[in-house]
Amino acid sequence: MSRKHSFKLTLSNNVTEKQGINYLIEEHTGFFKIDKETKKLLLDKVGVPYNYLQSFDMVYIPKLKGIEFEKEYIETHLDEILFIELKTTKKYLPENPKGFFFGATENEFNFGKLLGDRFRFCFVCLNEKSPSYVMLTIKELEKIIRNKRIQFQINL
Repeated sequence: MSRKHSFKLTLSNNVTEKQGINYLIEEHTGFFKIDKETKKLLLDKVGVPYNYLQSFDMVYIPKLKGIEFEKEYIETHLDEILFIELKTTKKYLPENPKGFFFGATENEFNFGKLLGDRFRFCFVCLNEKSPSYVMLTIKELEKIIRNKRIQFQINL
């Protein structure tokens, strides 16, 4: 794959991810995008090292509906917070996540195993014919994975 094509693909994926974040925030209550400083604070509170900082995109707090996120919620709702790693597509998926194709890092899987039920992969379908989202734990995801392979990412 050429560097130019790879760059365009990365930009496209970033735009799609931002659209997925907006979809969850606007359409479904309890999802929050938090900044890097707040992510660090949250990892400190659950005793997880910062090398997992990029292993989640959002948090989900089921009891908080229709309000803006505030840092105090970390303390007051710590036991309810779910760490969300977002996977987004525009592909038509009437049975989301069936048919989803995505990349995931070893760190994301390790983080999910470390947190157990407090971590979810969230599969967002932005197709206008089938907009939806599905949240799965690592255990639930592993039960339905059809094919999983290692890909090396190499910089020269």
